[in-house]
Amino acid sequence: MARRTTSSSTGSSPGPRNRTPQPLPRRRRTFGDFVKAFFAFIALIVLLVGVPGALATQMGWPLPSGTPSLDWLQQEITAGTFLNVLTVLVWFAWAQFTACVLVEMKAALSGVGVPNRVPGAGPSQLLARQLVAALLLVGATAASFAPGLSQLGQQLHENQRPTVAAAQQTPAGLLGQQEQAASSAAAALAEQAANAAQAAESGSTADSGDTKYYRIQPPEGRHHDSLWEIAERHLGDGRRYKEIYQLNKDRAQPDGSKLSEASLIRPGWILQMPGDARGGDLVEMPDEAPEVSKEVQQQISDYSRTGSGEQRGSGQQGGNGSGSGTGSGAVDHDTAQITVPEQRPGPDQGQQGQGQQGQQEHATSAADDGGFGLPQALLGAPLLAAGLLGALGRRRRQALWQSALGAVGGRRGMMEPPTPTGTAADAQDALLVGADPEGVRLLDRSLRGLAAALAEESRPLPTVYAAWMSNGDLHLQLAQPAGRPPVPWQLGQDQTFWMLARADAERYEGVDTAAPYPGLVSLGTMDDSRLLLNLESVPGIVSLSGSEEDRAGVFASVAAELATNGWSDRMTITLVGFGQDLTPLAPNRLRHLDDIEALIETMEAETRQRRGALGAAGHDSVLTGRTGPAQHTRWAPHLVLLAAEPSAEDAVKLAELASDASRLGIGYLVGTESGDLPGAAWEMEITGEGKLLAPLLGLELDAQLMPVAQQRAVVELFVEADPEREPNGPAADPPFLVDISEQGRPAVYARLVGPYEIIGLDTPDGERSPLLHEALALLLLHREGVHPRVLSSALWPRGVTEDVRDALVERLRAWLGNDPDGTPRLGTDSTGRLKLAKSVVSDLDVLRSLYHEATQGRGVDSRAVRGRLLTDALVLVRGPLLAERPAGRYGWLTHEIIDAQLPLLVADIGLALSAFHLEKDRAGKAIEALNAALGSAPGDERLWHELLRATHATGDAAQLQRLAADLVSRSGARGLPPRTEALLDELLPSWRSGVAAVG
Repeated sequence: MARRTTSSSTGSSPGPRNRTPQPLPRRRRTFGDFVKAFFAFIALIVLLVGVPGALATQMGWPLPSGTPSLDWLQQEITAGTFLNVLTVLVWFAWAQFTACVLVEMKAALSGVGVPNRVPGAGPSQLLARQLVAALLLVGATAASFAPGLSQLGQQLHENQRPTVAAAQQTPAGLLGQQEQAASSAAAALAEQAANAAQAAESGSTADSGDTKYYRIQPPEGRHHDSLWEIAERHLGDGRRYKEIYQLNKDRAQPDGSKLSEASLIRPGWILQMPGDARGGDLVEMPDEAPEVSKEVQQQISDYSRTGSGEQRGSGQQGGNGSGSGTGSGAVDHDTAQITVPEQRPGPDQGQQGQGQQGQQEHATSAADDGGFGLPQALLGAPLLAAGLLGALGRRRRQALWQSALGAVGGRRGMMEPPTPTGTAADAQDALLVGADPEGVRLLDRSLRGLAAALAEESRPLPTVYAAWMSNGDLHLQLAQPAGRPPVPWQLGQDQTFWMLARADAERYEGVDTAAPYPGLVSLGTMDDSRLLLNLESVPGIVSLSGSEEDRAGVFASVAAELATNGWSDRMTITLVGFGQDLTPLAPNRLRHLDDIEALIETMEAETRQRRGALGAAGHDSVLTGRTGPAQHTRWAPHLVLLAAEPSAEDAVKLAELASDASRLGIGYLVGTESGDLPGAAWEMEITGEGKLLAPLLGLELDAQLMPVAQQRAVVELFVEADPEREPNGPAADPPFLVDISEQGRPAVYARLVGPYEIIGLDTPDGERSPLLHEALALLLLHREGVHPRVLSSALWPRGVTEDVRDALVERLRAWLGNDPDGTPRLGTDSTGRLKLAKSVVSDLDVLRSLYHEATQGRGVDSRAVRGRLLTDALVLVRGPLLAERPAGRYGWLTHEIIDAQLPLLVADIGLALSAFHLEKDRAGKAIEALNAALGSAPGDERLWHELLRATHATGDAAQLQRLAADLVSRSGARGLPPRTEALLDELLPSWRSGVAAVG
């Protein structure tokens, strides 16, 4: 294996090793540093000396000179009393600030890292830290100061400080680097093996006594050491920081603390390095390094002993004990952190593991599926797929209803949704396989339940930076601690994590409240956890760097999920520089602007409007507004997705707008080629390998993408289902027509409209019978063919292995048998989809064929034939689709629109048969047909209107009055629809008084 080379290596072998730790290069002081130090000194003198001096000389002693008596308490309160109380408060504030200065000075001079907190100080300690930092910036003692120097001169906010180390270009809202243990166990083992092989080649292994150590250097000016930079200097690749972290995780350091988060390292700590580490500031055996002080030698010796046995084994095995969490190490609650939550084993480990395995298989390569596959981007995005699938279903239902309204005007025939083909069919199958509607339902229910529970306790919604979905549990990562969460929520690995178990989410059934965090959107996965970033709460701009093509995939995925997700109510999503073709996904949410100038003008106006509205409503942020009386009508988020890189001037304007955006419910995601965007709070990078990185934070996700090919295929599905598309065109033919003559008797006949029955096949024995029946029903409802992966995901929503799926298909093929010519009744088409032979028929196929033949075939020219076909069709209707089906099965029907198609089809048949009888003045027969259709389509307003007309044709006013009263009682508090009221006014003007008398 080729060795990794570093900048410190020359030729094929490293240069001479200097066993003495070398300090980092010193940064020269600038004039600005001295100016800041001078003003900081003046400010400290004024606050520490001037304030008490002024109080002593001007106000005097504010407290009583003697012991208070009852007479003293009964004295009149004067202006002097208020001044004395105010003086006492100022003295207390001065004493607290002085304590903060002393604590910060001690921490800076001793170099212990993060200083202690002064109870209740908050902003006072933050101010003291900045002043002390500026004062010590020009001296050598500043090298030991804790993180915070990089924030000098920036606007301070206790709960949202958007920067970490400006000199290191760290995304400002994300301080905490997260652990990467369990997610890369296999990769870590491979890297460990590679490193061990390299170490063996060079003869520098731990066993040979050549283990290398690195002592973390104190910061120099604004520069702080980090694991990423250490790995970049000594291992040649900053991404190898995880190896260093795993070698040293949870091992005691000289100051008694432990490395628990990759971002929290302190000066003076000692790190064991991988065997191939190179560089002049590494230390080998301390007893052979006379340049190293005796104290440091002893510290390295003590540290090396902690790496043996269990600790070292744990580190080199990838740290399975930590899962993908960060443990319970120290957390800096002054800033935001994005950290993978600790894994929690489910109550049924076996069943849960099977479900996770199945979900992973859905997202794996489909190369074995008969030589063809499905779009991986959609397979690996369960929440996005569920949102798109739900929105597509609503779009198709809307088109069906509009088709039904067209039938009232004389256009008979129900519109059939077009059958997708080619890439659109693959995209639809990928949505069916990859969608996790249950996950969306639980996420939505959990978030709304949390909002309702907090409202009952009169507590505000906490600011949430991210949500992690892991093993069915939901972890919310807060911007800062918000106390104990309401039951059944629990605290997670630290005070900034709130966790809800999957089973506990069921408690929130039927919660009616506004969506609290509609800006959550999936970015990708790490380990078994899926990260949803709350774009709405980011304290500034989120920048995304990378190639234009890779960025486009991220932007499209974010836009599509925000537009169709199931955990929001209302939202505005503004797209700039991309996405004009995405608007069909959600025309009421997505809008496209042509350029950045138009965006800035729009957002300036909206920012002013929202600030004014919040002030007028008395809210400090949109989160408090969402739990108030106007929660359903105001404070919907506005998320801006800018794919085109702005100019430097425009970037500054956007940064100014975004400085207060999180409070206003506005979020910005901006693309950049260089990765250096002025004003960016969080910085991310998308690589050509599909990794979403924030390197200095250790954020490395398998990105959720929506490439151009999948965008076009999904948009095609929505365009084809557009209810406004060709509204006056002819109705489409059914996907499968049956020979309804005597010669067309099928070999296998399944009755789906009503209780499920199968004629022509023996009932399978054993527990597989329900599974085979369900598989056959799915195939009967999709005569165009069913992808094998769609079949498996429908029957086993939690996942199943390919061998189990293939075994079921073979059993189903054997059960259905062959036609007389030897052709299997279950075959495979040219695309690899499973397809039934024409000899396998359902009553739904016959129902569609009869109606089609009556209205568009032989029945058009023959009244007798039309009446017979319509009567035969209505006789087939025995109830709702698959009535009395077993609980827990047929969940895939939620993705189908047959539940909307069947009532409309039955209503059309009833209306056509009613018209047939009324032509011959057979009102009684018409009423019978309409009542039969109402049994399967009770909510169809067209049937009730025709029933009123048919009843009026009988001349029975009393029966018409009873029907009007029945309609009124059915309508409830909503009242009768306007068209129904108008029809009753025409047919029975006295219906209102009659209904009152009946009531």
